[in-house]
Amino acid sequence: MKKNIITLLFVFTVINIFGQTPIDSKPNDLVAHKVLNPLKKVPLDVASILMYDYDGSLISFDLEAEHINWTVKATDAYTEMCANQITLQDGVIYIPFINGEIFAVDNQTGEIFWKSRLGNVTDQIVLKNQIPVINNGKLYITTQSPINNVYALNLKDGSLAWKYQLESSNNDNPVLFFDNKIFTQSASSFYSLDANTGKLIYQKTFEEPITGKPLTDGENVFVASEKNVLFALSPNKPDILWEFKVDENQHSIKEHIVCKDKKVYFAAQGEEVSSIYAVDSKTGTQLWKRDFKDDNLQYILEESDNIWGYTRKAKLFQIDVTNGEIAFEVKLTTKPISNIEFSNDDESLFYYSDAALIQFEFKSKDENEVYLRTSIKDDVYSAFVKMIR
Repeated sequence: MKKNIITLLFVFTVINIFGQTPIDSKPNDLVAHKVLNPLKKVPLDVASILMYDYDGSLISFDLEAEHINWTVKATDAYTEMCANQITLQDGVIYIPFINGEIFAVDNQTGEIFWKSRLGNVTDQIVLKNQIPVINNGKLYITTQSPINNVYALNLKDGSLAWKYQLESSNNDNPVLFFDNKIFTQSASSFYSLDANTGKLIYQKTFEEPITGKPLTDGENVFVASEKNVLFALSPNKPDILWEFKVDENQHSIKEHIVCKDKKVYFAAQGEEVSSIYAVDSKTGTQLWKRDFKDDNLQYILEESDNIWGYTRKAKLFQIDVTNGEIAFEVKLTTKPISNIEFSNDDESLFYYSDAALIQFEFKSKDENEVYLRTSIKDDVYSAFVKMIR
């Protein structure tokens, strides 16, 4: 009798997370979801920018009227932290929070369509460095220890479609969707899963941890080790097609990697010299390399046949992808902690600093404080910004 009472109390507690019974029954990897409003396509509020603040709150800010439209926060959080990115599709914002919650939100009003929660862990970070990957009516995302799962959620209501247990707690990269498959890493293992069912297609084990974000050129899959190797893999079987080693004493490619026109561009860190490499995606042949002495590369992206990024010492740069030459470079007075978003007129770009949302104007090189925080934290991890378009 006592055992039955305990079981009922546990179920009642889980129901109260979102007001309904979860799909799973395991304490750590259950999925609870609640539909608040039917999911629908929403027109875009193109006058606004989304700011995922480093305190863990998502803010919609009107750039024309210069005011906050709405703010959304997690139900509860282990600490004030962003640590993830958002995805915007059909006017709906999909927000992962560090506590394992995921919200689907109207970009115009901040109205919540549905909420899901992955697990019931309250004293650890469940979702870290995640970007919701959406395809074929599903949202794919990976959790940290102690859950260690790849999840596929039904996009219409946040309910569980399938989940797959990973072997390690080091699951801090977004998954790759390609060829109706999901690719993800966990410690020294790399997985290929059927995107519809979650069935394992292959698992490749390497000699060292795989910490690079997986990506594709439309034919093959690329992933980097913790130390100094970039691998090209077949999407259908665990064959290494080629491997490329960066310079000695360089490492940690991680999320600093992009792919465009059958070329892979990535940054490797070093104590004395950090470098951006351009490699042919079919052969693994180096095309060019750009060195940054006595600095580390914090962020890169490809935009209009250029590699943009910034360094730890707040150096903003633009590199021509054809030859690796620096086309533009400036030392910022405000230090970026987020991604870079270009304005709609391409005359400026936005980034988040520890104190404000900054608009950098190319002609004047002015750093304008568009939105100013009321307080500044010392232990900032990251933030994220996204133009609504």
